[in-house]
Amino acid sequence: MITFNLPQFTPPFWLKNPHIQTILPRYVVKYQPNYHRILIKDSLNESDVAFDYLLTDDIKVDGKYQKPLVVLFHGMEGSSQSHYAKSLAKSVHQTDCHFVVAHFRSCGGVAVSGRVFYNAGDTTEIHHYLSHLSHEFAHICAVGVSLGGNVLAKYMGEYGTDAIASRAVVVSAPVDLASASIAMERLLGKHIYTPYLLNPIVKKALANHLSDDELSALKSAKRMGDFDSVFTAPRHGFSSKNDYYRKSSALPFLVDIVKPTLIITAEDDPFLGVVAVHGDVSADVALLTTKYGGHIGFMSYDYDTKTFDTSFICRTALEFFGVSL
Repeated sequence: MITFNLPQFTPPFWLKNPHIQTILPRYVVKYQPNYHRILIKDSLNESDVAFDYLLTDDIKVDGKYQKPLVVLFHGMEGSSQSHYAKSLAKSVHQTDCHFVVAHFRSCGGVAVSGRVFYNAGDTTEIHHYLSHLSHEFAHICAVGVSLGGNVLAKYMGEYGTDAIASRAVVVSAPVDLASASIAMERLLGKHIYTPYLLNPIVKKALANHLSDDELSALKSAKRMGDFDSVFTAPRHGFSSKNDYYRKSSALPFLVDIVKPTLIITAEDDPFLGVVAVHGDVSADVALLTTKYGGHIGFMSYDYDTKTFDTSFICRTALEFFGVSL
């Protein structure tokens, strides 16, 4: 059974709004990591995918770096430039550990070469990425955020003892994709969040050798469910969007996790529907549920320095990994 002292997240009253928590961090994180990019082939050997590294001084023993590597799996249309990636990069670098953002297909400015993009349940791709990293790094921990969090959580359960990451932290993950898609149709989700996420991925899809029927359907897509129905599901071998949501959701796999995993969720997250409770997870999963935090927010304020503090997730993840800031 996992033991971990779950920290409390208590923002000031004026930061308790979930939409402020969700939107503001994008504008307050100023740190710019000096990444080193390497391209590898995806698990299908079709498309290049980008790994953005921030390495620390280390020596190799038997061909592998000995200091821990923290690998981040980003959210939908995220990248190494997302606010949470830059915050985590800074914190990991301060602990003298290695860091890498493993981009999904079509993300990070690298276009796909084949028909397949990325989806919320592609654990084969996660295993491929981690297998590649395991050739050079002896100790690997993983963080998954939003869509990347769902894939990572599903991977940890699906692969069990064969999961390469020794520990995992899952943040703001839609572990039940069907209810999350409904949640995104609430007022602000429909008019603010959906266009922000949908427009760039539709633009990429439109450039990907579409049939006339696909082209027409994509141009009329107004909701994530529309996009998943006409593009994600058929392109990735699912019979419908409901089939995609059912087979790709992490929730049914959480009881099979055998390596220490922490799932962090805010009750006011505007992107999520059904979330995991204790009866849904194995004894090796810890659930940290906060009242506030929005979607990948968890932002507080330091009155001494008069600056916003986006380190809660970073501190918590590193403490869970056994690394202290």
